[in-house]
Amino acid sequence: MPPDQPRRGRPRAFHDQTDQNIIKSLDRALVVLQALADQQSATLSHLAQSLDQSPATLYRVLLTLQQRGMVDLDEAAQTWHIGAGAFLIGASFLRRTALVDVARPVLRALMEATGETANLGVERGDQVLFVSQAETHETIRAFFPPGSLSPLHASGIGKALLATWPEDRLNRHLARRALERFTPHTITDAEALRDELRQCAARGYAVDGEEKNLGMRCIAAPVTNAMGDVVAGISVSGPTSRVDLAATGALATEVVRAAQALSAAMGARAEPAR
Repeated sequence: MPPDQPRRGRPRAFHDQTDQNIIKSLDRALVVLQALADQQSATLSHLAQSLDQSPATLYRVLLTLQQRGMVDLDEAAQTWHIGAGAFLIGASFLRRTALVDVARPVLRALMEATGETANLGVERGDQVLFVSQAETHETIRAFFPPGSLSPLHASGIGKALLATWPEDRLNRHLARRALERFTPHTITDAEALRDELRQCAARGYAVDGEEKNLGMRCIAAPVTNAMGDVVAGISVSGPTSRVDLAATGALATEVVRAAQALSAAMGARAEPAR
């Protein structure tokens, strides 16, 4: 290809990233989307204040995004939220992400082996973002659709991830946010959570015993990549009527096995048997 001929899909000025090539209105809209994603929900006035933008301008941006389904307005609470359109675009990214693609058969095998719903989650902004799932055939089941978020401290995958964190990172996490209570079983004391995480690290898996949702139990283990970094957690979740304490050991064996299989598929070295 001649040096002065542009590549398909990009103009001659592709490498020029000066302000003249930035569409400011589009950039502003993306800033708004990112702010809503970070805050989960916000009123117009709060969003305008946090972004240092005029409410009138911001309202036009939000209306434009709403037309495309990228944001939604809760009329009763007058709060704006990320819309389904944004999720659909994000889902297209997930479809090309190696982790999600590689995990799909592992999740299916874990679901078949345990009879319970298998989940894959990653850390996002101090929460667990569920990115894939293989649902059980049972009528009563756990359901965490891709795109769902759950606090780290009240989630099986979340605790499996927290248990791998170095102490200084865990300290910073606990210092900047309170441990919200969701059920009578939620761990809301920092020291009690530290003790729980030490047990998780020692046995190689975490258990969410009705800590986020009453009547549901989850067993999870961390997934690593070729560099040894923890990149995700894998779990099985189900009603306590089936996933009782007596079943925990056998289910944990399957979950840890699945986590090791997915880690190996991501290039991780095999861990010595516990």
